Amino acid sequence: MSEPGGEPREWRFYVEDMIGFGERVRDYTAGLNRESFVASGMTYDATLRNLELIGEAATHVPESVRNAHPEIPWRAIIGARNRLAHGYLHIEDDTVWNMIEDAVPQLVSDLRKLLKRAEENAE
Repeated sequence: MSEPGGEPREWRFYVEDMIGFGERVRDYTAGLNRESFVASGMTYDATLRNLELIGEAATHVPESVRNAHPEIPWRAIIGARNRLAHGYLHIEDDTVWNMIEDAVPQLVSDLRKLLKRAEENAE
């Protein structure tokens, strides 16, 4: 993917985007339990959208970077995005809630570590 000027976008920016989308998920769902989240309407929809965006950004991280960082579940992230975007009739609220409670906080932490290591290696 390229920026409007035609220059390819650095992969680190996609990782930063993933972190930002993950933080939005956490902010949107802070203080909610599964039942209040499912009943929340706009919060539910906004959260699903940001989960999709995490996966969309992951698709733009080069395969070489993904292969070098197997601690990040790239395939699962991209697969979840595809299920959320295309399988809306089969979205399981328990699965989404587990993503919010467990997967997203771990992912944000792991992505921060990945960026820190990349910065240290670039110096």
